Amino acid sequence: MMLPDRPLRLLPRSAGWAVLLLVALAGIWNAAALQSRDGAHAADIAERLERGDRVDMDMYRAVEARVAAGEDYYMAVTEEHRRFGFPTSPSVAVRTPVLAWTGALWGAQGWRVIAVLLWAANVLAWWRAFADTSNLAERAGAGAFAGLFGAIAFIPDVAYSHEALAGLLLSLALALRERSWPAALLLAACAVALRELALPFLLLCPVLAFLGERRKEASAVAGTIALLLAGFALHAVAVSEARMPGDVVSPGWTGLIGPSLPLYGIHVTTLIQTFPAWLAGPLGVLPLLGWTAIGGRTGTFALGWFAGFMAFVAIFARQENFYWMALFVPAYGVGLAYVPRAVGDLVRRREAPTAMS
Repeated sequence: MMLPDRPLRLLPRSAGWAVLLLVALAGIWNAAALQSRDGAHAADIAERLERGDRVDMDMYRAVEARVAAGEDYYMAVTEEHRRFGFPTSPSVAVRTPVLAWTGALWGAQGWRVIAVLLWAANVLAWWRAFADTSNLAERAGAGAFAGLFGAIAFIPDVAYSHEALAGLLLSLALALRERSWPAALLLAACAVALRELALPFLLLCPVLAFLGERRKEASAVAGTIALLLAGFALHAVAVSEARMPGDVVSPGWTGLIGPSLPLYGIHVTTLIQTFPAWLAGPLGVLPLLGWTAIGGRTGTFALGWFAGFMAFVAIFARQENFYWMALFVPAYGVGLAYVPRAVGDLVRRREAPTAMS
């Protein structure tokens, strides 16, 4: 099955102008929504501090220190969850041990170095990702926006952020998927092992691989998913064995906040948070338009991942779960480099069809 390159060219010109109008309205709406979400975020932080909650990163830092000192991960993490007032049920409320185990091996500084290396690899990979179908300006923009949106790699707490590290891995996997799917699969598997919320990315891989008649890739991805699911099952058992009566139970994930939350998460986890709302609002929306303009296997895959996960967050996430959107960083921002292409494809005049002889 062939996935069209530059699919926006297939739209009639009137539909193209309608798409641009919708995107403009979405950018204006997002500018206002960011300010209201800022207020909701501040209120949520105040409420959590008032009831004695503490910062997540402090807990992950404490868990890693205890594991590095030789303690069992599951005993350490569940005790820290109790101390911080965090839930231990269901098991997905407790992170997998991968970050703590690796942090115990090479320390927080090791993860900071890895994050910067992943950032640099993303810049280079996105510079080359569309070398055959992009002009020099688009390629330069792709690398530059990958660097801009990936600045989270330089914050000290990146060593304790499962989502930020997983996002850097997923973004690199997406950039390499067409050139080397085994490398992309390894990177994506590492991301999922760090943060199970990255699993939808991997679930999308065999679908598009099968549609593209890449059966070897589809089989390898399916096998990797099976191994990861087995690991998550063992994780769930270990958490349940360390759980104690009276542990906090998660209130569930039925936020129904809507699209303002995923867009706010993108805003907060990237440097666009430093821009005024009138500019940050459109910048949060426009990458989706750019990714739509790319098309092909990579563009279609990326658009499915971004749109699907944003819908998931809009429906299920609570206000404090905005940081889930770090899983998009920095690949989401690459779409900005292709916004000029999108505008051109949407407004160009179609040539009149030639007469049939």
